[in-house]
Amino acid sequence: MTVFVVSAPSGAGKTTLNRRLLKEYPQLEMSISHTTRPPRKGEQDGVHYHFIDRAAFEKMVAQKLFIEWAEVHGNFYGTSLLELKRIENAGKNPLLEIDVQGWHLIKPLLPQAVSIFILPPSLFSLWQRLESRGSDSLEIRWERLQNAHDEIEKSNEYEYLIINDELNEAFEKLKTLVTNGKASSEDTREGRLLCAKLNEEFKTADWIRELRSQLGS
Repeated sequence: MTVFVVSAPSGAGKTTLNRRLLKEYPQLEMSISHTTRPPRKGEQDGVHYHFIDRAAFEKMVAQKLFIEWAEVHGNFYGTSLLELKRIENAGKNPLLEIDVQGWHLIKPLLPQAVSIFILPPSLFSLWQRLESRGSDSLEIRWERLQNAHDEIEKSNEYEYLIINDELNEAFEKLKTLVTNGKASSEDTREGRLLCAKLNEEFKTADWIRELRSQLGS
C-alpha cells in the first residue's frame, strides 16, 4: 500500500485536483476524515466527511482512534486508523487530503508516504479565489490568508511541491507523481523558490498593507 498525502492552503485548488485524480485512478481512494464542522450545502455524511459532534470527536481522541487530528478554523478534523485499514483491505491506495498540522503529526508514522504540497502562483491569486467564494467575511478571509502564509512556510516538510497556476498543467504533474512515485526535481526547485517569493509578498505587497489598514491590524 502506498499512501499519498496532498496538502495546500485554503483556496489553492487541492480538492479540484484530487477529484480529477480519483476519477482517473480507481486504485486510489480518498480517506474520509472525521470533522466537527457542520456540513456545507450538498455535502453528505460518509461521502465528504464523517460529521460528528465535538464530544464524540474528543472520545475518539481519548481512545487513540486517530492517526492524526488537528483543530483548524475552530473545528476538529482527523484521520482514523480504521479508515486507512478499510482502504487497504479493499486493495487500494489511500489519498489523504489533510492540512500541514496533520502531516506533521503522521509523517514519522508513514515514512514511505508520497507527500505533495500544492502552491498558489501568488498570494494575491489565492486572495482572489477566497473572495470569489463570496460566503466569508473580510475578517475570516484575512484569517485564512494568514493561515495560508503559515502553511506555506512549513511546506519544506513535503517531498514534492506543485504550483497550481494553470489547472491542467498542475494536474498533469500530480498525475505523473501518482504514476511514477516521483516528480521532476525542477518542479520542486521552482516550488521552493516560489515559497520565498510568497513570503516576501506577504511582508511587502501594497495590497497586503491595504488589507491590514482596513482591518486595523
